[in-house]
Formats: sequence, C-alpha cells, structure tokens
Amino acid sequence: MAEPFKNLAWDDFRLIKAVADAKGLPSAAASMGVNHSTVFRRLKQIEEQLGTLLFERHRTGYALTPAGEEMVALANRLDEEITAVGRKLAGREPAPSGELRVTTPDSLLIHLLMPMLATFRERYPEVRLDIVLSNQPLNLSKRDADVAVRATDNPPENLVGRRVARIAWALYGRAADFPEPGEVSPELLDQRNWVSLGDSLGALKTVKFVQENVPQEKVAYKINSVLGLAEAVEAGIGIGHLPCLIGDARPALVRLGPPDDDYAADLWLLTHPDLRHSPRVRAFLDFIAGEITRHRRFIEGQINLPAEPEGGAATA
Repeated sequence: MAEPFKNLAWDDFRLIKAVADAKGLPSAAASMGVNHSTVFRRLKQIEEQLGTLLFERHRTGYALTPAGEEMVALANRLDEEITAVGRKLAGREPAPSGELRVTTPDSLLIHLLMPMLATFRERYPEVRLDIVLSNQPLNLSKRDADVAVRATDNPPENLVGRRVARIAWALYGRAADFPEPGEVSPELLDQRNWVSLGDSLGALKTVKFVQENVPQEKVAYKINSVLGLAEAVEAGIGIGHLPCLIGDARPALVRLGPPDDDYAADLWLLTHPDLRHSPRVRAFLDFIAGEITRHRRFIEGQINLPAEPEGGAATA
C-alpha cells in the first residue's frame, strides 16, 4: 500500500496542496515560484505514480477527487509535523543567534520599540532581526513570526508570553489650537472636527465612541493606522484619541482630558510554547520586557518622557 508513495517528496505534497488551494495551475505555480508547465508535468507524474486522479479538470478550475482530498489532508498533517519539529529544534539552540522574526504594528515600532531593537542588536549581534509590520495577528504556529508585540486584552490562547504594560489612551488636539491645555469643555469639543480610526477597526472603543457620539459631518478624516491618526491630529485636521506614548511624545500635541481607562489596552510579548526556551527568543523577551518596564510610566500615561536606552539594559 505504501509503495506508490515511495518516490514522493515533500515538494510533491506541497504542489498538490498548492493546486488544491488555488483551484488551478497558474496561481499554484506562482505561489511556488515555478512555471505553469512544471506544475502541470509534475502533477501528471504524481497521478500516474499513484495510479489515480487527484483532481477533476473543469473549465472553472481543478476540483479535488476523494483521493485528492486524502492527499491534501496528509499534506496538511505533514506540514504541521514539519513545522512543529522546526520549532522544537529552534528551542535547542545553544546561544542567541540566527534570524528572529518579530511582528508588531508600525505605531509601536516607531514610537516605542525602535531604540530598544537597536540596543538589543548591540548586545546580541548574532541575532538578525526580521520585523514584520502588521496590525493583524500572524500565525505563530506556522512560524509566520517568532515573537509578537501586541496591544490586546485577549491574547490568543495557543500562545504564551507576558503582559508588560497597559497602554493608556487620551483625547488630543493640536497645541496651537488649544493654548491652555487641560480638560476642555464638551461645548468646545462639539465645535471641533474629529479624526478617527476607520470602521474596519470598529471593535476598538475609541472608534465606537466617535461612531456613537460625534455627528458624521464632524468626522473629517478616517484612517486605518494609529501612526497616521497622530499625523492627522498634528496637521490640524481634527481632534482624536491617541495612545499616550504617541501623543505625549509630540510637543505639537496636547491632551484635552485625562487618560480614559476604558480605552486602555494591555501590551503583550507573545511567542509559541515550543519557542519560549529558544535562546534568541528568550533573550529578546527578557531584554524587551526590561526596557519596557523602564518606560512603563510613560506608556501608561503618567507623562514622564521615556529615558534614553542604556547600552546594556537589565533584563527582566
């Protein structure tokens, strides 16, 4: 029974899975970085070797046969096993070295992490950082990233990590428009245009506040980036809610009220359980946790500007 599989390689399973996902050869070939004729020829050879068709060819695309469904299921199991072994081997490295892929939003990178990453590289020059800017959760089980630095009150249950701070949010305006900073009356705020994160981020409480309390004609600008939101407030397009670590770092902005606990979010350092003992992951988590602890009052909206990073910051 195992004889037909004797000469199949992992790339053959990848090819079958790619064709199934794409439901056709051109897209499958593109995803694998090969040409269309290569996929066509190899798929035909695989089917001849197995003695059965894996796909029904239709004008609308390729549809899996029952045998093809079994092969794709096997390919998925193999992919999971290979990825799991890779994670475990990564956890046995003797010293911090190699590539470390870190995912984080652009706002956290620019306003918090960048100097920390530079200092981390000075301490661990054998670790090569690959930064993936994304507001969407990546699949750490598939090694899309090794570490995630995320603002969330609901970290994925399949990951492990630590809560290192709570990011405060407040309402900000341009200093030139509010010469007497402090809590501004609701009447004055009603006269102002607003900027907001876009409806695609409607789960955020700051977005819900604008949707429910600000007339539509007063919402002058929406954007799906916290970093871009801060730029809009500073440009004078309107007032808006920002993380205090961004708003307080910009002299051209002033708070229009105290931080609102209802808008705050936990800051997490997350990784996959199989990677938490990897020397490079462990070194990164400990180092960044120590640095963030030094900046915690600032992150949590207690005004103190962040201290300059030290060449050898203490690890947590």
